Order: sequence, then C-alpha cells, then structure tokens
Amino acid sequence: MPLSPLDIHNQEFSRGFRGYNEDEVNEFLEQVIKDYELVLKEKKELEEKLLSSKEQIGHYNSIEETLQKSIVIAQEAAEEVRRNSQKEAKLIVKEAEKNADRIVNEALSKARRIALEIEELKKQSKVFRNRFKMIVEAQLDLIESDDWDHLMEYEVDTTELERLDLPQD
Repeated sequence: MPLSPLDIHNQEFSRGFRGYNEDEVNEFLEQVIKDYELVLKEKKELEEKLLSSKEQIGHYNSIEETLQKSIVIAQEAAEEVRRNSQKEAKLIVKEAEKNADRIVNEALSKARRIALEIEELKKQSKVFRNRFKMIVEAQLDLIESDDWDHLMEYEVDTTELERLDLPQD
C-alpha cells in the first residue's frame, strides 16, 4: 500500500549519535507532505479527467457507431433508390417506345389511307375531266353542226300567219 501524507507525518525516526538536525528533517518532511498531497490531488484530478475522457470517448464511440450505421443505411437506401429509379426509367423507356411504335404505325396507316384516297381522287378527277370534256365537245359539236345554219335559213312567212288568225269575238 502506498504512503499517505499522514504516514509521512507520523513517521518517527530513532535518534542516533550525531544524527540529522531534527528541525531540518521536520521542515523537509513538512515540504514532502505538502508536495505529496499536491501530487495525490493532481493524481485524483487526472484520474477524474481520465474517467471523464473515457466516458466521452465511449459516448463518441457510440455516436460514431450510430453514424456509421446511419451511413450504411443511407447508402443502402440510396442504392435502393438508384435501382428503383433505373427500373422506373427502363419502364418509362419501354412505354415510350411502345407509344412511339404505336404512333408511327398509326401515322403510317393514316398516310397509306391518305395515299389511297389521293389515288382515288385522282382517278375520279380524270373520270370527271374526261366526262366534262366529252360534254363540252358534244356541246361544241352541236354548236358547230350544220343544223344551226339550217335553222337560221329557215324563214317563216308572217303574212300567212296573219291570215290564219282566228275570228275574234
């Protein structure tokens, strides 16, 4: 067991012939007691600081462990979000491709229908043009025929018409 300041204070030495000066020894022992008490006080303070530091380190280690777990959880969550967003992006791309294919197919189908309608209209236009041309040519033939000239040469005798007048009442 280590010495205490009280042990140093109560320590007695035997006297010998030509021994040390008792006052000097007592003064030195008093100084040793004060210094030893100071050392013990400092030791106690350091032990308390060490205990406090160990508690803080334990607290910080606990915080660090919690933070590391939180980081791992956050990384896993981020990875999950990334995977989900990639899946969603793939689904969106597939849906967009389907829609694009559908739109392109509809547009091609509509373009084919319009092309067929245009061809039909062209045919109808040719038929109409030919019929109209035939009607106009027939009318021109009528106009240019000699029958008109005959009609113009035909004269009506109006005097005879006057004689044919019916009696008046």
